[in-house]
Amino acid sequence: MIKFIKNFRNDEDGAVTVDWVVLTAAVVGLAVAAYTSIETGATGLTTATATYIGEQAPGTP
Repeated sequence: MIKFIKNFRNDEDGAVTVDWVVLTAAVVGLAVAAYTSIETGATGLTTATATYIGEQAPGTP
């Protein structure tokens, strides 16, 4: 049992998995932040465009 614990403590294979999990979580977090920013900007642009088009009189150049 002592040998198992020493081997488990010295084994670094799990550390690589933890690194990948943290890296993946960071990428997902950045993607969510970027999506939120783009969505907010697109919503504002859509609203401004709809307002502009709604104010135009038909038949005027």
